[in-house]
Amino acid sequence: MSMVASRSTLSPIQADQLQRTGSNFVAVMPYAFMPDAKAPQLIFDTKRQWSGETLKGIESDIKTLQKKGLQVMIKPHIWIRNGVFTGKISMTSEADWAEFETQYTSYILAFVKLAEKHQVSLFCLGTELNAFAIERTAFWCDLIDKVKSIYSGQLTYAENWDKYQNVGFWNSLDFIGIDAYFPISESQTPAVKDVIASWSSLKNDLKSYSKFYATSVLFTEYGYRSMDYAGKKPWDSSRLEGSANEKAQLNLLKGLHQSLWKEDWFAGGFLWKWFPNHEPSSKRHQNRFTIQGKISEDYIKSFYLKE
Repeated sequence: MSMVASRSTLSPIQADQLQRTGSNFVAVMPYAFMPDAKAPQLIFDTKRQWSGETLKGIESDIKTLQKKGLQVMIKPHIWIRNGVFTGKISMTSEADWAEFETQYTSYILAFVKLAEKHQVSLFCLGTELNAFAIERTAFWCDLIDKVKSIYSGQLTYAENWDKYQNVGFWNSLDFIGIDAYFPISESQTPAVKDVIASWSSLKNDLKSYSKFYATSVLFTEYGYRSMDYAGKKPWDSSRLEGSANEKAQLNLLKGLHQSLWKEDWFAGGFLWKWFPNHEPSSKRHQNRFTIQGKISEDYIKSFYLKE
């Protein structure tokens, strides 16, 4: 499960709720902020941030989750002003790249040290960075060496579904991490059998890629909105006013699980997303990604617990 950062630290009761989903792994997501995708300024671990985005808050949440027997992945994210996509981070000079890479290294190593201190099982080196990850391979190889000198756990990186084949450092990691928002269906409410059919060719591509690198594929994010046509553009997180459709979300999840979960090259996935402070009476998320309070919540519990 991918756990959304909250204003306050995770409580034992909230950790219990996560545990009852049947999840065995929880992603916690510290955030850094950039005013401009083309300027080397990266801000993290400030007093203005929510608890679940900071070193102190992440540390508290890790302890609470581990006490409940849940394993943890630390998965850093960057938020760019005005919601600019992180894949567009690209400096305009070599000097700016050097400065940005120095700041990014500091950001990652701060949380890597925390991961080692608490024996966190899995660390993700970044999320959907596209141009940065693809154009600056030498930097990433150097960063991986630095991380491995500190951290004894497993490593991945989360690349977007349409760019993962362009990443040049998978052979240095333990998992090929993909944020798996592949377009699956044009239907308003896709049938499970049609979802499985759509995954057939995608599955073959993923299997071949995994075999080439002799490295398992991990869906560092996967999930669907509970709305009409949820399989058409699964990556779309905008505040759409589309009709709520819990059946579409359910069928898409079932089709994905039935297609991939038993494959020997597939390591599983982190469902996007879970709110520790979810309010059952709120309609804010009725057509969005979370399964909380929807028919998919009972399904996920039965599926994860069975697994």
